[in-house]
Amino acid sequence: MSKKIKIKPEIVAQIAEQSGYTQTTTKAILDTTLSVITSALAEGYDVSFKDFGVFKVKHCKERKGRNPKTGEKIQVPAKKVPSFKAGKGLKEAVN
Repeated sequence: MSKKIKIKPEIVAQIAEQSGYTQTTTKAILDTTLSVITSALAEGYDVSFKDFGVFKVKHCKERKGRNPKTGEKIQVPAKKVPSFKAGKGLKEAVN
């Protein structure tokens, strides 16, 4: 079974249709929303939407790795990665 993917223009069109806003306005609102979420995460905040889920930044520790091409041992630096934990409402909606 192949995965279905809904891309941003399709989401914008669907929101515009359901809300009555133009696609231009809807795209601007969506872009701003995503920008605000991204900025909040970059500033160290968690972003929570009740019953939908929580966006967080997880800290991955430095670790030892191996270059797959050469087999050479390398040190993989610590890094931050965005994560999302689905809330109860979202989990129920998809099951």
